[in-house]
Amino acid sequence: MGLINPTKTPAPIVPANYLANAIRFLILLPIIFWTIWNYALETREAPKIFIGNGERSLQDSVTWDEHSLYIKGERVMIMSGEFHPWRLPVPSLWLDIFQKIKAMGFNCVSFYSNWALLEGKPGNFSAEGVFAYDQFFEAATKAGVYLIARPGPYINAEVSFGGFPGWLQRIKGHLRTPDEDYLAATDNYAAQMGAIIARAQITNGGPVILYQPENEYTVGVSIPFPSGKYMQYVEDQARKAGIVVPLISNDAVPLGTNAPGTGLGEVDIYGHDAYPVQFDCANPSIWPPLALSGIYHQTHELQSPSTPFSLVEFQGGAYDPWGGPGFNNCAAFINDEFERVFYKNNFAAGATIHNIYMIYGGTNWGNIGHPGGYTSYDYGAAISEDRTLTREKYSELKLQAEWLKVSPDYLIAEPGAALVWRYADNAAITVTRLAGNSTSGTGSFFVVRHSDYSSTASDNYTMKLPTLNGDISIPTLFDALTLHGRDSKIVVTDYDVQGTKLLYSTAEIFTHQKFKNTTVLLVYSGPNELNELAVQTTGTSSIVAADDSIRVNRTSGLVTLAWDTSPTRRIVQIDDFHIYILDRNSAYNYWVSEINRSSSLIVNGPYLVRSASIDNGVLSLSADFNKSTTIEVIGTSSDMTALEINGAKTDFRIEDGRVVANVAYSAPSLNLPSLSGLSWTYIDSLPEIQADYDDSAWVAADHPSTNNSYQSLRTPTSLFAGDYGFHAGVLLFRGHFTAKGTEKYFEIKTQGGTAYGHSVWLNGTFLGSWIGDASTSSYDATYTLPSLSQGESYVLTVVIDHMGLDGNYVPGIDTGKAPRGILNYRLASSIINTTPITWKLTGNLHGEDYVDRARGPLNEGGLYAERQGYHQPRPPVGNFTPNSPFSAPGKPGVSFYMAPLSLNLPSDKYDIPLSFSFRNVAGGAARIQLYVNGWQFGKFVGHIGPQTSFPVPEGILNYNGENWIGLIVWRMEESGEAPILDVKLEAGVPVLTGRDPVASVESPKWSTREGAY
Repeated sequence: MGLINPTKTPAPIVPANYLANAIRFLILLPIIFWTIWNYALETREAPKIFIGNGERSLQDSVTWDEHSLYIKGERVMIMSGEFHPWRLPVPSLWLDIFQKIKAMGFNCVSFYSNWALLEGKPGNFSAEGVFAYDQFFEAATKAGVYLIARPGPYINAEVSFGGFPGWLQRIKGHLRTPDEDYLAATDNYAAQMGAIIARAQITNGGPVILYQPENEYTVGVSIPFPSGKYMQYVEDQARKAGIVVPLISNDAVPLGTNAPGTGLGEVDIYGHDAYPVQFDCANPSIWPPLALSGIYHQTHELQSPSTPFSLVEFQGGAYDPWGGPGFNNCAAFINDEFERVFYKNNFAAGATIHNIYMIYGGTNWGNIGHPGGYTSYDYGAAISEDRTLTREKYSELKLQAEWLKVSPDYLIAEPGAALVWRYADNAAITVTRLAGNSTSGTGSFFVVRHSDYSSTASDNYTMKLPTLNGDISIPTLFDALTLHGRDSKIVVTDYDVQGTKLLYSTAEIFTHQKFKNTTVLLVYSGPNELNELAVQTTGTSSIVAADDSIRVNRTSGLVTLAWDTSPTRRIVQIDDFHIYILDRNSAYNYWVSEINRSSSLIVNGPYLVRSASIDNGVLSLSADFNKSTTIEVIGTSSDMTALEINGAKTDFRIEDGRVVANVAYSAPSLNLPSLSGLSWTYIDSLPEIQADYDDSAWVAADHPSTNNSYQSLRTPTSLFAGDYGFHAGVLLFRGHFTAKGTEKYFEIKTQGGTAYGHSVWLNGTFLGSWIGDASTSSYDATYTLPSLSQGESYVLTVVIDHMGLDGNYVPGIDTGKAPRGILNYRLASSIINTTPITWKLTGNLHGEDYVDRARGPLNEGGLYAERQGYHQPRPPVGNFTPNSPFSAPGKPGVSFYMAPLSLNLPSDKYDIPLSFSFRNVAGGAARIQLYVNGWQFGKFVGHIGPQTSFPVPEGILNYNGENWIGLIVWRMEESGEAPILDVKLEAGVPVLTGRDPVASVESPKWSTREGAY
């Protein structure tokens, strides 16, 4: 994901933020000059390199030409959204997401696989349980959704190390280069994951239609770049694993890297990404200048004219950093207005593979996230983290996708230049024509936007448009059209509606369907607009208008309609052609549900329509409701005998040929328990600071050197956690020394990633903490020591919060190898002399030989309660002390609290979003981890923020039975305040649902762990 995801790890040579900005500038500068230069010379013949489809294709199920993909011989628009199954670790909920994506009119999902979760130890690949992909592929197939597979090996994706397993920090070679030890390290994953994907290809009856090797392989530093040898190696790995579908790329920006015809490492289909407004969620109303490209098509014609214009990642939200404004701001930033302006601009350029990143973000549970972000990966996406559909952007996407589904002429229309004055009479309006073929009689599309795309003004204009019948000037029945601020429209001409032609329409097309002898067209418009459409008819056509709010003008062979936008639906009938005239907000309530490959029903009313079918006169709907609703079904046959909604027989009536039924909704009584009233028990989770603690089982930090190519050693032995197999969660170091009696200060530099913190004790004496902030990834601290006795033994205990490994976005720098742990230290016994320290360390129990195979290699850290497995269900609470986190001790340290939680919720009928909400923490800075049935589903750092509410899905939570809730509270400061922790279990609006039942995931209970210390 992303154009550049700048690391905040201090680079050895230049500051990382400077480096990231410099790289961004270097990427964009040649694009700007190169594309402007070529565009200025547009009359010149662009060099075209065509590679015949047959020369590269290994199968005939997925083919392509310069316009679009063909799937099994049918030309298709790929409208896709990004969804990562491992960010929703409940396989029985994957179908729910697919159905919500399908209901938008989308036909595809793109997904990354995360290597770090599958090969936590070199050579030990495991894709089982929540990490298996079979159920993911089955759910996609059941929902009728294609898949674009993107296994990396590098994915970025705001995950730790960009999806690389931590043990790659130990190889000497540069990552994402042809260095042999790096390539060898990828072989097992590439073979295993490639084979999993290969079995799910469309050629084997599965949903996978495209495969992306590597990810945003666009810029490198200090190495030959791009390396055709490296890219070819990654592609050959895929082919050897059985991948036969086309290979598609995703250049971070349109540089033409590895495009067809470029030689070694070229892909079949060239694509690129775009995040045009970047990620400033703190200012959601500000769109930066120069963000909207008016030359996508011209650039594509220069770079890859033989392949469809493919936007493999286009901005669907934004990531939010620690201390950021929160994802609701990101949803307001990348909102429905953004979709109307920027996505329609993509369609103006002829995009026919269009993937939105993200469509559902999910959760960075269990330490899988990168240090630049917190637990939530909501992303401000169309579908919220808790899977609800309350953002207007979801509905706007549905309008666009459904239009594309019923507009096959779009796929072969020829995009033109974005022009002022050519089609509209106002310089404030820019119009791009996608020209139809006059010989074959296909329609044209005119994408209308503000010349200043960020304008919030309303501008009036008229249009002069070419049609198959000659030029026309519109509107004809009123003075001017209006384009309101941050809006964009698609005006159609010569548009085919199931055999009926619209000469033009300034109202936007939602959908049209043919039902026996009746054709239904739905059009919509925004508020405070006048619109017009003209239908080509015979002179004898009968016209029935809903009321006199519709102006009707009949001329020879043409019926023209004009109207003001109104929340009241109007229907105009021209013979058997029925035009439903809607306002945009009303259109949001309509769903187009496929009943087979060639026909659909139109359903008005529900919160969501998952599926529809007709069998022996019985209409069956699977739908969701968040309020009492009158539903209306358009397109049923006259011999319908029964209606079933979510399996229940439902009374219905027929009104004007439409099926109408009432669905009653009443919110269920949930009676969620108060967390403060649970039976909490407590255990000290930092026994390491006790004088008699035995660390003999800990790993000795005795490596005299490191393979780390990013950070050189500044200590006698390596104190990089990755060198010893610890890659996630809290790290602990114990430093033993014999005092000289003259030590006054302990200096230490730690590194844990952005927003990390550390605490230091000398024996049982608290020396202090770096509590962290929103931008610091490493910190130099100096602590004053108490008086030490000469010859006495002492132990320093250092606790470091590991926030994830940095991404490795730019090959050649290896920023992902930036270590976690102790970078330097000095125990000064004089100005010159230092007292030597012998170190031991621990992270999660047994490191890469991690114990909990069900929850994966990253879920646990190195705190005592985690190493013992006490965060898992049914720990030995008889050995704990009754105590509550709501009356926690105020001194610095780490406390673990556990309590059983019983739920009895009507989840068989309702989809009920639940979240753990942390309202307030007093008593100094603290870091809190939330465990739910052994799964780490929250990392709350209140003094940095912003996240305070942590959604936990059903399947992780048992909605009907026993749960175990664990809280690890790390207090980092001495404070005179009484410590206060206020955490609650809260519910969102329950939705009466037609989804499949949710199965609880395997969540192994506690048992004594061999070798635990």
